Amino acid sequence: MTYTAQGKISQEALLEEYLPAVRRQALSLQVRLPAGVDIDDLIQAGMLGLLDALGRFDPNAGTAFLPFANARIRGAMIDELRSRDWLPRSVRRRARELDSVMHQLAQELGRPPQEREVAQALGISLQDYQQLLGDINNGFLLPYEELVVEDGEPEDSAPSSRSPFGALLEGERREQLTAAIDALPEREKLLMGLYYQEELNLKEIGAVLGVSESRVCQLHSQAISRLRSRLLDAD
Repeated sequence: MTYTAQGKISQEALLEEYLPAVRRQALSLQVRLPAGVDIDDLIQAGMLGLLDALGRFDPNAGTAFLPFANARIRGAMIDELRSRDWLPRSVRRRARELDSVMHQLAQELGRPPQEREVAQALGISLQDYQQLLGDINNGFLLPYEELVVEDGEPEDSAPSSRSPFGALLEGERREQLTAAIDALPEREKLLMGLYYQEELNLKEIGAVLGVSESRVCQLHSQAISRLRSRLLDAD
């Protein structure tokens, strides 16, 4: 880390030194987001996160700066994404309806409902149901994190180099969330692990599952709806 003659961190030198880290975070997120997301917007948000890390970092706390900064950079990018309203109101309404139907069917059947069962309960064709899943997925950015946003770690909690998946499982809903994931159908459980734990992109996950990227999006939305509906029982 670079210091001035007065011993303070040089902001200009730090920004230049850690710009590659910001770009890596932006690229990692961009490949998992809708095509309309501009990487320059992510980088700009990440630079603000880097400046925030600079202002908050205490070199006497015994923590390395890069892991601390990475947490702030990623957090700033996610905040930027969350501030955007990607979904039309009608799709949001249908997404809430899907969660409700998924919850009701799971209770009635005693198992995760199949796609045809959900489509029938919604009163739409299987094709329209899968289209709805795709529409929903295009709007939910990092939706797994949205599941626990109300119970997330405090802003000033210690930064970590864990994966997003691992960090989330330390929240207050860890036990409920773990149980909900375990109850997913095997293919959707695998998808969640590949996406959040292994951090594969949609194309890579499709190759593993033997399906198209659009199908990965559909299964991802369906898994999120199952998790949301399962967490309704825990509230």
